[in-house]
Amino acid sequence: MPKRHLLVIIMFLLSMLLYVDRVCISSAKDAIAGDLSLSEKQMGWIFSAFALGYALCQVPAGLLADRFGPRIILSGVVTFWSVFTALTAAVFNLWSALVVRFLFGAGEAGAFPGCARAVYSWIPMSERGLVQGLMFSGSRFGAAFALPAVAGLVSAFGWRSSFVLLGVVGFAWAGFWYMWFRDDPETHHRISPGEKDLILGTRQQAAIGNEPAARLTAASLIRSRNVWLLMSQYFCSNFTFFFCLSWLFPFLKAKYALGMVETGLYAAVPPLAGAFGNWVAGGLVDWIYRRGRWTWSRRMPAMAGFLLASAGLIGSVYMNTAWGAVACLSVAVFGADMTIAPSWCVCIDIGRRSAGTVSGTMNMAGNLGSFVTSLAFPYLLAWTGTHNTFFVVGAVLNGLAAVGWLFTYPDRSLKDY
Repeated sequence: MPKRHLLVIIMFLLSMLLYVDRVCISSAKDAIAGDLSLSEKQMGWIFSAFALGYALCQVPAGLLADRFGPRIILSGVVTFWSVFTALTAAVFNLWSALVVRFLFGAGEAGAFPGCARAVYSWIPMSERGLVQGLMFSGSRFGAAFALPAVAGLVSAFGWRSSFVLLGVVGFAWAGFWYMWFRDDPETHHRISPGEKDLILGTRQQAAIGNEPAARLTAASLIRSRNVWLLMSQYFCSNFTFFFCLSWLFPFLKAKYALGMVETGLYAAVPPLAGAFGNWVAGGLVDWIYRRGRWTWSRRMPAMAGFLLASAGLIGSVYMNTAWGAVACLSVAVFGADMTIAPSWCVCIDIGRRSAGTVSGTMNMAGNLGSFVTSLAFPYLLAWTGTHNTFFVVGAVLNGLAAVGWLFTYPDRSLKDY
């Protein structure tokens, strides 16, 4: 097997673990709230504590990945967040849960920026879209697997034991990554000469012609219209998807009077639809790119995805059955996840050797969307008396994001646009 293909499998498993660890608290929400005597709004703050820690540490994590390389950084951050996954079992009140989940989110912040930096060094440009789609689909399979599986695990062994077990799995991944991965394919002792030449000859270069590779500065990030557009649209994308990781399970369980495992099976469907959305968009990105349409290879899948997401959210408002609601939300998540591969591809396109920092900046804004989602769902319900308000707000955000992609240019450097 080519080593870059094995790299994609390993990053897929990391993405899956990332979301298994992240979404398990949604399945365990009722058990945790019951044991700690927490209200719906307090659980919303616990969900948001993770998203806030995750968002605030994106840029520092990206900078570290660019500076020290993804080998050390990914090994470190997976170990760090696995510690706090296990420590979730020790929380005893609201404040302890807020601190542990915030630090857990801070640890997970380094995962995707570190992977983006690895993709820049290891993956040819013509394979970049599908690689991003495959990698991020792992997170959706992880979420889909975790919702029913963790529900069963919590029912059998309790929520505290479940978190400890997941922490142990993270330690195993971190150890394997450190032993196997190298920051540059030239230094990997098991890569074949043919594959090494292929990667070095077809990956994106750090400089154009005789122009030296520019050092990334905060000013160049702040002035870049591409970066602001990426941040804005990723906020909208995460507003839609993070609902699946926080409130979808309790929403379905309460509204349709379902049991724990039955709710988990229903709630697993939208993340699975998201996985297929990642595959479809990743394939489209590469297919259009190979036909010489670099800019539209990123724009078209993302715009189509946001329009689908908007339609799915509006459709869910009119559904009166669990299957109807899940079907519409699956369309929404399929669309939202079609935006992920093009988004991360543009970060790598314009960031190059600073891909970790640029992608971390975008992901920071996206996870501020996650933070808002966790609070918007219970608070909008309290203010308006209906869940529909949340879905309409999400639909409007997705429509605006689709328009924003018309002004995004992956072939322009940070200093030019």
